[in-house]
Parts: sequence; C-alpha cells; structure tokens
Amino acid sequence: MMFGQLCNRDGLRDLVVALEAHQGKLYHLGMGKSVTRSNLSKANENRDYRIFEDFAFYMIDVARKKRAAKIFDLDGNVYAFDSTTIDLCLEVFWWAKFRKHKGGVKMHTLYDIETQIPAYVHITPASVHDSKVMPEIPYEKDAHYIFDRGYNDFGNLYKIHQIEAFFVVRAKRNVKFKAETWKRRLPENVLSDAIGHFTVYKSAKVYPDEIRKVVYVDPETDKVYIFLTNDFESDALTIALLYKYRWSIELFFKWLKQHLKIKRFWGTSENAVRIQIYCAIITYCLVAIVQHDMKLERSIYETLQILSISLTDKTPLRDLFDKQNFNNVKELNGSSEPSLFEYYIY
Repeated sequence: MMFGQLCNRDGLRDLVVALEAHQGKLYHLGMGKSVTRSNLSKANENRDYRIFEDFAFYMIDVARKKRAAKIFDLDGNVYAFDSTTIDLCLEVFWWAKFRKHKGGVKMHTLYDIETQIPAYVHITPASVHDSKVMPEIPYEKDAHYIFDRGYNDFGNLYKIHQIEAFFVVRAKRNVKFKAETWKRRLPENVLSDAIGHFTVYKSAKVYPDEIRKVVYVDPETDKVYIFLTNDFESDALTIALLYKYRWSIELFFKWLKQHLKIKRFWGTSENAVRIQIYCAIITYCLVAIVQHDMKLERSIYETLQILSISLTDKTPLRDLFDKQNFNNVKELNGSSEPSLFEYYIY
C-alpha cells in the first residue's frame, strides 16, 4: 500500500503492474513471490483498518519526537485543528452519503504547527459538522489550540479552558461580548484588546468565565479579524501570529491531496477508504523522518519524487540523495507546490 502511495498508482491494477515489473525483488521486500489484484482487494475489504490506524499513530509519534522544535516562546505545544473533505462518487461509495447526489468523508486533523506533523487524525462521514469532533481531540495541559470560525462552540472551548489548556478561535462578527477591562496601550494593527463575558444567555451558560477578545487588522489586506482566547498573558500580536500559523494545516491538506493518493481509491468499502487514508499518513511521516534524519536540503516534494523513482534500487539512501544529476524538480516543472517542513515568518 505504501509502494502505491510513493509511486502514485491510480488503482489496484496499476499497482499490481508496477509491482510485477520488479517481481524478482518482491520476495526480498517481504511481499512474497507475487502480488495479485484479487489478494489486494480482499485485504482492503477484510483487514481491519484499525491495524493501519494504530501504526499511523505510532509513526506520528516517532516523527513528532524526531522533529521536535520551538517556534513560539510558549510552555506547551501549538496545534491547529481543521478538517478537509474528500469527495466520493455516491453511486460507488454508497455508504458515504453527504448530500443528495454527493458522497464524501472528512479527515479531521490536529496538526502540530512546530513539528509540521499531524498529531491526531479522525475520519468521519462528510455530513458530520466540524465542531462535533472537538470532544475527540486528545487535549494537553498548557497546549495552545487554534481554530477557525467553524469551531465557535463555546461549550467545547470551555472544556479546553477547564483542563488549563489555551485556545485561539476566530470569532464570528455577531459575537455578543461585554468588555469589562481594556488594554490602553495597543501595539500597531491591534484595534482592541479587552477582557469580559458573553452576554447571550446560551453562550454565557456554557462559558461562564472571563474571555479575551482581540481585534486585529491585517496590514497587507486591511482585513479585520476578531479573536477569542483564554490566554490572558500573551500579547495581542502573539495571538494574531498564532492564528496566522494556522494556515500551515491548509498547506498540509493541499500537499497531501496533490502528492499522495487520497482522491482516487483502490477499494469502495469504508474499510478500504480508511486504510488508504491512514497509509497516506504513514507515508507522509516516513518521508518526513527520512528528510529529518538525513538532514536533506531538498524540499519534501523533491524528496518524495526521488524516492518514488528509486523504490526498488539497492542504492543506500545517502548515495541516492547525494547524486548531483537530479535537477531541482520544482524549477524543472515550473511548479508552485506548497512548501512543507519550512517555518513561515509572517
């Protein structure tokens, strides 16, 4: 399955043909003497996806420990939480009904911004609202969790506050908030920084404590952002910067869909779809570990491309990446691919 991810195979038949081209090496790779389409299909149908899920979480743990880094001067980890919808043909994937003529699943992801590795992945039908998955997040004390406007669920945000973790969420413009204390000396581009309470009965009931509201204007676009947070210590510009770094999870989703196989599936059952998504996560973590351990200067896109054409070579990895006859793939193709594993400075 990882071979198919790395060499970008479109279907099981395509995958089997590619493996047959290296039939003499399959035994030494632990795949047996041959791989058939029927066996792969049966495995996708019958092998429990939770085996792949558990191994994906193991690989995530290994990759995050190796790539541990600090961008922010904060005590805990910094996470962004969001989801991406993977469209499916309803006639084929009948179990994934989303709308009347459309199917799909959602990949809800807790993304570690500092290591640039997903910390947690949860797959649901596309009809499940983003905020409904917030209770599934494995929260940590002192960590910061960054959310977009779809996560204005004040009951779940209050649970984060109760475990002594922090959140930054982009508020909706109609949020009802009564300011009680203000900061008078505001940094540039910060329009307001106040602490108060919610005034709407339902919001005040599920979030009875004080909350901070920061209004920030982007100097490049003049767009006004309203943030709600329970972090009363960090300055307003840090709150705005935390939200700007949330964009890295969007780049992660874009990169995953462009370069790994989670748009075309090798099976039609729910089990097969989940297996393929978790195999993509495992592959992503493996490439991240290779790039980190070998201290490669190449982009993750180039690393993946070189690996994809060298999967059955007996060349040591160090020799493979030290060769000078590989052109810069991005420049060669004139591509503007999203750049991962590089820290963004706003």
